[in-house]
Amino acid sequence: MKRIFVTRKLVGDAQLLLKKKGFHVNIYNEDHPIPKQELIKRVKDVDALINHVTDKIDKEVIDSMKKCKVIANCAVGYNNIDVEYANSKGIVVTNTPNVLTDSTADIAVSLVLACARRLHEGEEMMRTGKFSGYKPHLLLGIELKGKKVGIIGAGEIGFATAKRLKAFGTEIIYFNRSRKEKFESELSAKRVTLNYLLKSSDIISVHLPSTKETFHILNKTNLKLIKKRAVLVNTSRGEIVDEKFLIEMLKKKKIFAAGFDVYEGEPNVDPELFKLENVFLLPHIGSATIEARTAIAELCVKNVIAVLSGKKAITPVKAN
Repeated sequence: MKRIFVTRKLVGDAQLLLKKKGFHVNIYNEDHPIPKQELIKRVKDVDALINHVTDKIDKEVIDSMKKCKVIANCAVGYNNIDVEYANSKGIVVTNTPNVLTDSTADIAVSLVLACARRLHEGEEMMRTGKFSGYKPHLLLGIELKGKKVGIIGAGEIGFATAKRLKAFGTEIIYFNRSRKEKFESELSAKRVTLNYLLKSSDIISVHLPSTKETFHILNKTNLKLIKKRAVLVNTSRGEIVDEKFLIEMLKKKKIFAAGFDVYEGEPNVDPELFKLENVFLLPHIGSATIEARTAIAELCVKNVIAVLSGKKAITPVKAN
């Protein structure tokens, strides 16, 4: 009997598919990431691992898996897995592209609106009883119509976000290592350099994968180019942005506002962020819809079933 270990209970009924196939399924049922040594103990004799983005699958974990054929990552990004090492051991690594595109794009646009219209400050004012009536200068924000939106990373989520923001009457520009015809034909978007995007955009949305090349691609040098009235949101990976420097910019009001769904030290969050009024903070919920999380679970399970049945994985990934 094939053995599957799941590092956290999956959303929906996807894991029932594994049981119907006759696989033995073992689930870590605690509502927090499994400790590394516990993970190593649990995966020694498994044929497949279904894990989450909070689980670091490094060489030590991979070496402990003597029979594993497939690691199914419940996320699009897979920087939490040493893919190259896993592949060298004959282990297929899979991810879940496309199924969380719309949910993440919705959150990116939500962050843009929350920052531009200062919704956090307004909601806190109401909850703390500080609202004393209409005032002409109360919480003045930024309209989206007529603004220039810069998309950093022109994958499916970047495109879905740009398409949504285009509907507000914005102009789209994008930075990507290659030209994206869909951006240009459907959104009349122009591909530009990163520096041009940062200094020209009123709204900046980050959609890059986490790699060695993208680590702090937004850094002390180029973050200074951002307009004083610009909004920056990140729904991809925290380490793409030099968070500490961005915090200093926010403190000094050198940028209008920033929205975060991901953090550089995640799950730890820099305490300085909680002191700032010009930020909007979310707890990594980009894909947190019933539809998306169910689809993620189903795709992970289907990848596992395919590989353990001697077929090709549906969405395999290779080392960058």
